[in-house]
Amino acid sequence: MLDLRPNCECCDKDLPPESTEAMICTYECTFCRDCVEDVLKGVCPNCGGNFAPRPIRPAASLAKDPASTVRVLKAEGCGPRQLA
Repeated sequence: MLDLRPNCECCDKDLPPESTEAMICTYECTFCRDCVEDVLKGVCPNCGGNFAPRPIRPAASLAKDPASTVRVLKAEGCGPRQLA
């Protein structure tokens, strides 16, 4: 079950469950479309993977399986992943 995290890990923009701006990687790292395209250049700074639009959970399903309320924000800031 996807967490449906409530914000962009980069800029802290709100990303409610119905947002079409939310993008996720395979580990559910969550970023807004603007940060994915303009800052991260399509590469997750946490795992190095790519992004896909986060699916929208139907409102009726949110009652049974609510979205996460835990905000995640990269304390060190975000940018393209640095390879060693």
